[in-house]
Amino acid sequence: MAAKTKRAKTERLLTVADYERAAKRRLTKTAYDYYRSGADAERALARNERAFEDFVIWYRALVDVSHRELRTSVLGIDVALPILIAPTAYHKLAHPDGELATARAAAVKGTVHVVSTLATTPLEEVAAAATGPKWFQLYVHKDRALTQGLVERAEAAGYDGIVLTVDTPLLGRRLRDERNGFTLPDGLTMANLETDQADHASGSLLANYMKNRHDTSLTWDGLAWVRSLSHLPLIVKGIVRADDAVRAVDAGAAAVIVSNHGGRQLDAAPATIHALPGVVAAVGGRAEVYMDGGIRWGSDVLKALCLGARAVLVGRPILWGLAVDGEDGVVRVLSLLEEELSLAMALAGIPSVQKIEAGFVTRA
Repeated sequence: MAAKTKRAKTERLLTVADYERAAKRRLTKTAYDYYRSGADAERALARNERAFEDFVIWYRALVDVSHRELRTSVLGIDVALPILIAPTAYHKLAHPDGELATARAAAVKGTVHVVSTLATTPLEEVAAAATGPKWFQLYVHKDRALTQGLVERAEAAGYDGIVLTVDTPLLGRRLRDERNGFTLPDGLTMANLETDQADHASGSLLANYMKNRHDTSLTWDGLAWVRSLSHLPLIVKGIVRADDAVRAVDAGAAAVIVSNHGGRQLDAAPATIHALPGVVAAVGGRAEVYMDGGIRWGSDVLKALCLGARAVLVGRPILWGLAVDGEDGVVRVLSLLEEELSLAMALAGIPSVQKIEAGFVTRA
């Protein structure tokens, strides 16, 4: 009976917003605020979501959409849908199984899981649980030996790519975390890293860690150095400028992710859906382009694909699913977005993501 009740309650969660509301009831205030927060006044956070309303889909009528094909590939990896799992920290704040549940859900859905440096499960254990493709997200630390060691560990563990985040020389000021004095509860650690008491000063644990450990002097030469550390393809995350995208590709990036860190860094940053077309045009097919930020509906995914993204990444929706029902919750959130995308494609007269053409999406 309990299982049936749980299933019935889950089935009433029909949108990502429904999952967020349910997750908020299950999470501590500190954990929910950490996941939900943006920087400063959270304008970039709101802008990311609101900006999708600036675009409309010029649907095509009388097209055979009796079958829709969502399969695609990213850097030669076949995926069942063009929705990847973005790197987010501290999954055990949401569920005891943490990143292991997320990895298993990604495999069920046939998509890529990007594992955060700031995971609460060692990267090797996540890799062992992941029967599907996986990338490792990397920050460059002042301790270059530590950075090199993370890349080497990821390659040895069987990861398929390195996602270098370049928009975080310091942490954006997240007022919710500062006010809550955010720290990890007893028993949880940044499992891939060593921390000390300096990282547990007043204020936010993560802000102090970034301030003490991150390399604020990182330049394009450093990107080339990261590229030299392994044979894995390098994906550069945190690009909004077209000229930066070109420089990333020139430095050896196989792909770029148009991202403003979910509105958690520079609060005056542009919405990523606005930045996407310029990056796609500048890269000109020399590398794959993905985007994240503000995606809450399958139609948002379709708009991004129509504007040139090969795939999108979602972060917070995954955490809401994880908080609600662990692995099954993540599977369901991905399934919701998949179903919404498939329906949007049908209504737009697009039978396959491979048949998306310029002109389907314009400014409203």
